[in-house]
Amino acid sequence: MRNLLDFFLKYSKWFIFIIYVIISCMLLFNGNPYQHYIYLTSANKVSSLVFKTSSMVTSYFHLHDINEDLQRRNASLESEVICLNKELARYREEAIADSLSRDSSLVQFDFIIAHVISNSVSRANNYITIEKGRLDSIKPEMGVVDQNGVVGIINVVGDHSARIISLLNPKMRLSCKVKGREYFGSLVWDGKSPHEAILEEMPRHEKFKKGDTIVTSGYSAVFPEGIPVGTIISHEKEHDDNFYALRIKLFTDFTTLSTVRVIRNNMKDELMQLQEGEEND
Repeated sequence: MRNLLDFFLKYSKWFIFIIYVIISCMLLFNGNPYQHYIYLTSANKVSSLVFKTSSMVTSYFHLHDINEDLQRRNASLESEVICLNKELARYREEAIADSLSRDSSLVQFDFIIAHVISNSVSRANNYITIEKGRLDSIKPEMGVVDQNGVVGIINVVGDHSARIISLLNPKMRLSCKVKGREYFGSLVWDGKSPHEAILEEMPRHEKFKKGDTIVTSGYSAVFPEGIPVGTIISHEKEHDDNFYALRIKLFTDFTTLSTVRVIRNNMKDELMQLQEGEEND
């Protein structure tokens, strides 16, 4: 207690000075309207700054909770977008299948929509894998197209996936003809460009010009007649002077392939039996 009294006695002059200053300020600001206005304005500014700073500090400490809430909402929205995209893709596939099935030239064919899960275009022998297989009615020797033209032929089938031998594979040969004409040849990839192939064994006496459309001939149970393949960009003689080799620009862009249509020929078994009967004769 004595120490406290000593402290007040030691600094009594300063305490008296501070009390006089406070009394003077009260008399000044309360007795003069202008000074009173300045006091209130300054006090409001100071209190506003204090409250603003306090609010910023509080908000900063709540940022973590706000961020987590935004992350949850964002994840929920992304999930909804994925579901909506799947629904949209399903409706689009159904619309494509319906439009294809109405084509009178393809009445005997069904189409199974499938998505590409792997694809090569730069190898010597290129293959494509799709996410549908035996359980989706996919079988070997089914033709595959996209919205632009021929893609390839199914050659290996699993329960849930299948492999396509791509048109960009020298092992695949496709019977083709110039649209509107009856002469046909064999289309094969020469391993150079993923956008081009060679149509061999076209008769030399037939007239061809750049830009002519090449389509499937229909001389197999795999592809119906008239499926687009590409256009002629040039021609040259083969080793046999009686035939031309036509360089074809393919309609299908294999570098961006994503969705394909597997062709199911409902008359294939019947056609195969007839062909086997002819061979036996």
